[in-house]
Amino acid sequence: MSKLIILRGNFGSGKTTVANRLQKQLGENTLVVSQDIVRRTMLKTHDRENNLSINLISQIAKYGKANCDICIVEGILVKEYYGEMLITLMADFDEAYVYYFDVPFEETLVRHQQRKQSAEFDGNKMKSWWVDSDYLGTINEKLLTTEMTETHLISVILSDIADD
Repeated sequence: MSKLIILRGNFGSGKTTVANRLQKQLGENTLVVSQDIVRRTMLKTHDRENNLSINLISQIAKYGKANCDICIVEGILVKEYYGEMLITLMADFDEAYVYYFDVPFEETLVRHQQRKQSAEFDGNKMKSWWVDSDYLGTINEKLLTTEMTETHLISVILSDIADD
């Protein structure tokens, strides 16, 4: 049975950290598909409509479906550009879990300052990327908020995927 976990939200909301911790806890045969790795590192493309990373993320996730127990797709994944692909992926997997990191802009700024790459861009650049309340709008989408600790977020997701 193939399981897809989608982690979405604005920059600095904790998606990559949670994806990596989930992979560590779930262990072998858990694939993490990171939008940043695909878009920025592999393809060096801008985040815009019809960019090459949309199809490549989909193809890698489909590889995960065929070869792994769990596939985690994580990134900002703006609905306007990635929404259709994500909804199609959800239909392709046996089970799909969607989480949106609903973190205020001010909190993402604080978190960014604590990162190694904080000198790469400032708050003004982050604000230009910001998409407020960019929910996918699926019935199974859950909001993850700043009131939830990282450990709590992980336990919620692990509980969800264990219950089905």
